[in-house]
Amino acid sequence: MTTVEQFRADYLATLPDDHPHHSATFDAWGFGDSPEMMDELGALVLNGPKRATASIVIEYEAEGEPIPPVGDISIILDGQENPLCIIETTEITIAPLNSVDTQFAWDEGEGDRTVAWWLDAHRRFFQRTCEANGWAFADDMDTVFERFRVIYPPENADE
Repeated sequence: MTTVEQFRADYLATLPDDHPHHSATFDAWGFGDSPEMMDELGALVLNGPKRATASIVIEYEAEGEPIPPVGDISIILDGQENPLCIIETTEITIAPLNSVDTQFAWDEGEGDRTVAWWLDAHRRFFQRTCEANGWAFADDMDTVFERFRVIYPPENADE
């Protein structure tokens, strides 16, 4: 399988020499908290319909990581940490978890794509995350609502 470094190089080779991504930092990560979830959600990103994700602000704070800005570039990995695709962040909104709207639940592309399904799945996921880290879970905890587009490989890229 292609390494993360080779995948990045292959992507950059498709761009003009003066493209800003040549000097961009690329993070490599997978969606979820298990290899199985990384496989499942990674496939939804690569092949659609997943074009959004959510995370809790406290995770970024605890890890000393900045919230991804619009324009952030990430290499998405499967459960074996093989690169699947490259995404670019197109929108960031910070709001309470329970403020998720119908369009965001649909754009996240998981389950039946309803707000009810989304809230149930994310409550369980974030409760698990909070419990593992000794944090208090709350329905109104600050959440990063992120939208993105696939930019590589070309056959999977959004227009």
